[in-house]
Amino acid sequence: MSTTTSQTPESEGTADGSGRSARLIQNEATTEIPVHLLFRDEPDPSPVPLKPAVVGRRQGTGEQPRLRRPAPARPRPGPRVDPDLVERPARVLPGGAGVLAGACGAAGCVAASWWAGVLPPLAVEALGLPASAGTGLGPAQWAAYAAAGTLGLFGFGGLARGRTGRAWVLGLFGGYRGTVRRTGLLWVNPLLLRRRVDVRLRHWRSEPMPATDASGVALRVVVLVVWRVRDTARATLGVEDHETYLRECVEAALLRVPVEMPGGTPGSVDAAGEALTRLVAAEAAQVGLEVFAVHPVRVEYAPEVAAAMHRRRIAALDAQHRASVLSYVVDSVEDTVTRLTTRGLVELDDYERKALVKDLTVAFCAGRGEQGA
Repeated sequence: MSTTTSQTPESEGTADGSGRSARLIQNEATTEIPVHLLFRDEPDPSPVPLKPAVVGRRQGTGEQPRLRRPAPARPRPGPRVDPDLVERPARVLPGGAGVLAGACGAAGCVAASWWAGVLPPLAVEALGLPASAGTGLGPAQWAAYAAAGTLGLFGFGGLARGRTGRAWVLGLFGGYRGTVRRTGLLWVNPLLLRRRVDVRLRHWRSEPMPATDASGVALRVVVLVVWRVRDTARATLGVEDHETYLRECVEAALLRVPVEMPGGTPGSVDAAGEALTRLVAAEAAQVGLEVFAVHPVRVEYAPEVAAAMHRRRIAALDAQHRASVLSYVVDSVEDTVTRLTTRGLVELDDYERKALVKDLTVAFCAGRGEQGA
């Protein structure tokens, strides 16, 4: 740091008459000094040069070097799910195809029974069939039974009803075979494993969860989460239980975002809600969940600090009340004394003024106390 000084005529001589001239600093410039060299006694053995830790300089201001603040920590990477695991539509048929296949299978079983001669006479008469030759149950009849029964089971066993707001995730031997979001009567391969998933807009009100405010005081927060399943494949197969995962994400976000008590800084609750929504949405998007909002609906002190914070709040209110009373009394005394003296009603010396101020202060304090009681 370099300074420029000059001597002026006004600076000659000091108050004690010693005749020594005083110097006035007129200009000061800040240079770039590496911070790592300020308190070093020995040369740095490291061959890697370090960059200066100060930024910029302003001439003629006397400003001290400004240190660079460390870069904010990067957000931690979220969970990664198999990129190939993405929702895709499954192959299904209209329900009429299943009904037709089941009816054909049932008709085939009746025909095979008539062919083998085991169909009851009443059924033959009711159906209007000619008399059967009664060849008996042979290999051909058993084969006809198997084919017709299989067709009937596949036809009727694959019938399903699709509902609005519901979806099926289909799998076969541990593999993903698609998602069914269609509504109405459908035919789905009965060999596929079906997992029903609710894809409607849902809300979840949590139990009291641990949190902290900006000062580190323990709180209990109840939040309302509005969400839905966006990718059924990832929500069902990418995580063990997506609802449990969402709850744990909300609990982890509450430990990272400070929450203020109601009645504090204006907009603090909204800011906390936006931060919570951003964090939870980023974590849940990896498993196919879409989070719209995370709102704190109730904030209270934790049981272990509730009594202490209650006493602290009462003490703060009492101190605020005392300060307001003192300001009122001082202003009232000052106004009274000023009016009496400026209008010439009384002439007071220092002793009398002090006595009057004392008496007025006692009177105003007593009157204020009676009004408060």
